[in-house]
Amino acid sequence: MAPPTRIGLAGLAVMGQNLALNIAEKGFPISVYNRTTSKVDETVERAKQEGGLPLFGFHDPESFVQSIQKPRVIIMLVKAGAPVDQTIKTLSAYMEKGDCIIDGGNEWYENTERREKEMSGLGLLYLGMGVSGGEEGARNGPSLMPGGSFEAYEYIEDILLKVAAQVSDSGPCVTYIGKGGSGNFVKMVHNGIEYGDMQLIAEAYDVLKSVGKLSNEELQSVFSEWNRGELLSFLIEITADIFGIKDDKGEGYLVDKVLDKTGMKGTGKWTVQQAADLSIAAPTIAASLDSRFLSGLKEERVEAAKVFKSGGFGDVLTDQTVDKAKLIDDVRQALYASKICSYAQGMNLIRAKSIEKGWDLKLGELARIWKGGCIIRAIFLDRIKKAYDRNPDLANLLVDPEFAKEIIDRQSAWRRVVCLAINSGISTPGMSSSLAYFDTYRRERVPANLVQAQRDYFGAHTYERVDMEGSFHTEWFKIAKQLKN
Repeated sequence: MAPPTRIGLAGLAVMGQNLALNIAEKGFPISVYNRTTSKVDETVERAKQEGGLPLFGFHDPESFVQSIQKPRVIIMLVKAGAPVDQTIKTLSAYMEKGDCIIDGGNEWYENTERREKEMSGLGLLYLGMGVSGGEEGARNGPSLMPGGSFEAYEYIEDILLKVAAQVSDSGPCVTYIGKGGSGNFVKMVHNGIEYGDMQLIAEAYDVLKSVGKLSNEELQSVFSEWNRGELLSFLIEITADIFGIKDDKGEGYLVDKVLDKTGMKGTGKWTVQQAADLSIAAPTIAASLDSRFLSGLKEERVEAAKVFKSGGFGDVLTDQTVDKAKLIDDVRQALYASKICSYAQGMNLIRAKSIEKGWDLKLGELARIWKGGCIIRAIFLDRIKKAYDRNPDLANLLVDPEFAKEIIDRQSAWRRVVCLAINSGISTPGMSSSLAYFDTYRRERVPANLVQAQRDYFGAHTYERVDMEGSFHTEWFKIAKQLKN
């Protein structure tokens, strides 16, 4: 009989398997379980091959639960929704008061809050923990976002601090996020920001390729260069890698053979829905979601291209000659400025939810734990952390003095890129939405006065005035009628 292990993990798909090996490698003996037992054997085999790691496999839930030291901690990495409830039901049957379950999947935050209540009724503790970094991060150091029972967090803080990505100047990429479903909520918005980032990078690629006529070799060199400066990030790095990979099934480069239809798991959609519920503008993230929807209409787009070709519409409308070096520099600046807006929207969304739920989330600390391990890890996050260190109550990243200066310095290039794209018939919804967001936010007066007058005209919704207190209603229709007579 082996001595009890320190922790258990149930659900051995890609993420679960890699996270279990990461925990074992950090010196914490771990028990693993999966409903499909072949996955258990496969994980045990990998642990042997990867250096005889202290990982123990179990084929039935009872012996799995019994093998863990008390108070028991079990991480689940199963598909969100019903499978989570099913796994909880299976495991909790053998668990005792004071034991703890952690859901490491991309779960809807309200489900986590419901489960936390249900678990506390059974005397069990519960955490919803966002895990970012894909299979590579799970194996070698992810960004971890645990929320829920603080007592449960304290049980496993020593493990999480070692298992998380380590960033030399700011420490392990994990922190106790807050109460309830805050860990899942923060991970959801992280994924929304990731959607925005990926869309903006795709637009930069489209403008450089379609208007600037850059080859894949040139694109690889441009993105590699960008990855040495202010845009240094995981997504820019992998983008450079992608442009360099040749097709193993034919001529040319692989990226050109990939079908232009984007899949999605739902977290980006949830982010946009939450933004609408909280009345927070998130146009860059919404534009990235719309672009994924439109990409799914491949057959319709093929037909539409035929319809408009006859009207003289090629893929690119203008054949103007562009100065490549100037274009590359402009696109770099436009990408950076647009990115600031996307992160500002995500942070505002997190803050609004935190206020609504009383979570007291620390935005600077979130930027810190996203600096390593996760998909949106970037040098840029250090600037965000410093902005919130300077002013924890910052209304918007755009008005932080450093970011404001960076946008002012880049706005001409940003406008040039958006205009060039529009004139060339290339859609840049992310960059354009970011620019519109900035241009609206920085204006003292916007045309909402007219919209408010229209609402009062047709629906007697009343309006306020700039020059006196109170609510007013005008008989616009009657007055207009008299004026016409």
